Amino acid sequence: MGSDTGTIIAADTVSADTALYDLLIVGGGINGAGIARDAAGRGASVLLVEQHDLANHTSSASTKLIHGGLRYLEYYEFRLVREALMERERLLRIAPHIIWPLSFVLPHSRLVRPAWMLRLGLFLYDHLGGHLGGRMTLPRSRAVRLHDDPAGLPLRDEYRRGFIYSDGWVQDSRLVVLNAMDARARGAEIRTRTTLVRARRAGTVWEAELADARGGPVRTVRARALVNAAGPWVDRVLRDRLGVATTKHVRMVKGSHIVVPRQFDGEQAYILQNPDRRIVFVIPYEQDFTLIGTTDVPWTSDPGQVEISPEEIRYLCDSVNRYFHKPIAPSDVVWSYAGVRPLYDDAAQNASAVTRDYVLDVDVPDDASGATPGGAPLLSIFGGKITTYRRLAEHALEKLAPYLPVVTGAGWTADQPLPGGDLGPGGFDAVLERLRADAPFLPERTAWRLARNYGTRAWAIIGDARQMADLGEEFGAGLTAREVDYLLREEWAETADDILWRRSRLGLHVGRDDAARLERYVNARRTGAPGPSGQAPIAMAS
Repeated sequence: MGSDTGTIIAADTVSADTALYDLLIVGGGINGAGIARDAAGRGASVLLVEQHDLANHTSSASTKLIHGGLRYLEYYEFRLVREALMERERLLRIAPHIIWPLSFVLPHSRLVRPAWMLRLGLFLYDHLGGHLGGRMTLPRSRAVRLHDDPAGLPLRDEYRRGFIYSDGWVQDSRLVVLNAMDARARGAEIRTRTTLVRARRAGTVWEAELADARGGPVRTVRARALVNAAGPWVDRVLRDRLGVATTKHVRMVKGSHIVVPRQFDGEQAYILQNPDRRIVFVIPYEQDFTLIGTTDVPWTSDPGQVEISPEEIRYLCDSVNRYFHKPIAPSDVVWSYAGVRPLYDDAAQNASAVTRDYVLDVDVPDDASGATPGGAPLLSIFGGKITTYRRLAEHALEKLAPYLPVVTGAGWTADQPLPGGDLGPGGFDAVLERLRADAPFLPERTAWRLARNYGTRAWAIIGDARQMADLGEEFGAGLTAREVDYLLREEWAETADDILWRRSRLGLHVGRDDAARLERYVNARRTGAPGPSGQAPIAMAS
């Protein structure tokens, strides 16, 4: 934290930390950030460490949906779907700036599933979330004649019948950052580019050695409990960093996506059934593009080095071409991304059938007599999905409560808005209208993006500006120095990639020369050298 005219808050140079944290969380994805927020809000002292950037891996490589998982019904995952549908409603309430409703068109293909099965699945989908006290606010599913509905125009003529249902869209990496920001506001310490070297139990506490990628000595901290939320690295952390054996493991499944120029008009998305019984989503993306995904491919290599294969690109193109008038080819792909889902290994033979539910494993060694737990607790997270992260965090703290009394308070995150999510009467449309009135000089697309990314915090970027020049140097697509400084100061951004691909998706709109210019600006602001326009160094988020 700090002001634009301060100096950089450097990495901690103290080799030993006398502070005792209640909770040390390893992993800055959605699960780690969600647990940090919940625990800090209950009064726990929290330290979260992430080896790279927040949401650097799985949590920024999703299909960006807040959904119950319609296809999970086929695998009888009723509990998971019910919980996810209820969480969908809660997240729409607490983060309405970065999460909003999206309608999906499901064309019926006679080659895959009969219409009655789709209708039954959608009936269950409509009702599961509301039967345990939930209130479903999204429209219920309905049948549609595709030849008579605008949603059917992009589809090939043989698809005559279909269904339309609703789910939620999320800016996934921003969801992680906002949870971390709220955790910090409630007292948590968030350290990115910080690796857990090793940790060991010392009686009733953990002693952990942490290395900062920015340099400096290894830092030693203590914590009453440790949470292993390392995602695809959860097994490796257990084995190599903690020396703890477990019978539970993650099964890594690669999911890849492609982005092509916009393929159809309208704001509706499509869910396509393939002959292999997998489904592929086709979604309007970043106004000018269409997002297509995902695949399910077993992955056994380094989860930090994952990319889409030519076979996956062809598979996704074929899926679209099977349904749409307008064909696409691998040469149309303007960007692709791939991530590893760290699913709980339930021994399913088919990667698509592996459960998307989560398992929380608590390891507490007995005391010398073997009669009662006597060592510091360790909680490891296997599996999970972005939609259920908030409930997972509550379950994690319930698991830790017998050993960590500070977190025994009631859950509170279901109703408290995430930063910028306090939109007030009129919701997003009213916030956008106010922003346009207060900053009429903003291009229309820039105003929309600022309102969508930051909600009510957009005014922290606009400040007292009265013209675009007041926002400083522009790096393309409406990204200004004022916004970059905000991201450096408040959101742990440290590189151009952090800004262009995780705090936003402006990398799709910003050219190579502008991106290089942004990188130079960021480096100057971080290192203390005068910026291109003479600005002083900036205090970084911590």
